Amino acid sequence: MDSIKYIGLDVHQSTISVAVLDADGKLVMQSVIATHATTILDLLHGLRGTLHVTFEEGTHSAWLYDLLVRRVAKLVVCNPRKNALLKAGNKSDTVDARKLAELLRAGLLSPVYHGQNSTAAVKHLGRSYAALTEDTTRIMGRLKALYRSQAIACAGKKPYGARHREEWLAKLSESGLQRRAERLYQQLDLLQELRRDARHDLILECRKHSETKLLRTVPWLGPIRAALLVGRVQTPHRFRSKRQFWAYCGLALETRSSADFGFVNGQLERRKKPVFIRGLNLNHNHDLKNLFKSAATTASGSNGPFRPFYENLLIKGMKPELARLTLARKIAAITLHVWKKGEPFDAEYLKPQAA
Repeated sequence: MDSIKYIGLDVHQSTISVAVLDADGKLVMQSVIATHATTILDLLHGLRGTLHVTFEEGTHSAWLYDLLVRRVAKLVVCNPRKNALLKAGNKSDTVDARKLAELLRAGLLSPVYHGQNSTAAVKHLGRSYAALTEDTTRIMGRLKALYRSQAIACAGKKPYGARHREEWLAKLSESGLQRRAERLYQQLDLLQELRRDARHDLILECRKHSETKLLRTVPWLGPIRAALLVGRVQTPHRFRSKRQFWAYCGLALETRSSADFGFVNGQLERRKKPVFIRGLNLNHNHDLKNLFKSAATTASGSNGPFRPFYENLLIKGMKPELARLTLARKIAAITLHVWKKGEPFDAEYLKPQAA
């Protein structure tokens, strides 16, 4: 019977450091190869036994996962933020590769989800739209900063529109400042046009997926938010419960406790003391956190099925910011429920015992 080989790959732009351990943890091979598909496959074909491979999430992880997933017995794309043991002791490519192999053999790696190729187009179009939105916001900020540097009040959206552009340029006394503002306006016009095209492509691609129509039944999940959910989450069944989904979205509460048990009259009992809450988890998907928090902010200030839920929290004495966070968690839980069950949104989900 072939033995198991544990392979750690420390991946870089042009090279990959490889460490191979046997079932007993003994180093049987260590080398450096080029970051090319043929070179990687030649390495694997030259190894006997059942191959277990790991590498860290990064720039090449999606490409490398698709290359290897059907060619090895087990493939783990691990979360580099949780590989604290790699930071201890000496640091080099060869050392990191061996430590990855050792962590894989010990079962101490935290996997990163890879697996749904059907939504890859939505994911990439969503990232393109998000990047163009960020670039547009950046140019708008630079324009206002330019006006503020000359003590020109520029609140609102009027400084951006083409209708009043000449009027705003005339407020800049120096020719250098005017030319600088003109270049910023040119960038803004181009980015806004590209952003509109990216939004159109994203919505069209997302319509090909049946879950989009289902997600849009949830109030305040419009076409863009639904598309970002499909692209980022890919499948709701990767989350066993709403608490796992909250953690992925950055809406989970981190708690701390110590010395939880003690002996009372010779009997082991759990101590009755409050759990110390440290706030929301830091390791999360930032796009999804912004999505649900922005949806909660909109829902809390508009008429709809979520407004009474928010107002009841305020009546109970909860601060507005905590009430919006609770509402964001509720929207996330309902979204996961709707997506998993394949059922449209129902206001009954807002009852305490539901979702």
